[in-house]
Amino acid sequence: MKTAVIYYSKLGHSKKIADSISQELNVSSQDVRENPQLVGLDMLYIVSGIYGGKSAPELLEYLKTLDHQHVKIAHLLTSSAGKTTRASEVRTILTDRGIPVSKEEFTCQGAILFVGIGHPNKVDIENAIQFVRSTSQP
Repeated sequence: MKTAVIYYSKLGHSKKIADSISQELNVSSQDVRENPQLVGLDMLYIVSGIYGGKSAPELLEYLKTLDHQHVKIAHLLTSSAGKTTRASEVRTILTDRGIPVSKEEFTCQGAILFVGIGHPNKVDIENAIQFVRSTSQP
């Protein structure tokens, strides 16, 4: 099964999550700012943060370049200071492009300024790995 992990990270939190789940999946995580070429994927994991209630514009622009013929299903992992904010803009773009998105989405506490200091922490990372394990089974 061909799998990829991509991320967009302003503060390093999403990279931390992406690197951890990549290790679990035995693949390399890829920063969307490097414009990774995704071809023939069974599963795509997208890790990102929510900034001021929204997904990063750079991530959204990259996702608009994805071809539905090369991604069978996408899974979303999101961190936010609000703990439960979902990546609805990401979901909409993928769906509009014909890429199926898992209904389940991993969300965890992010951090900005004094809110959520220390997150994502060890427990958040372990929960992200558990999410990936639950979605990566055929």
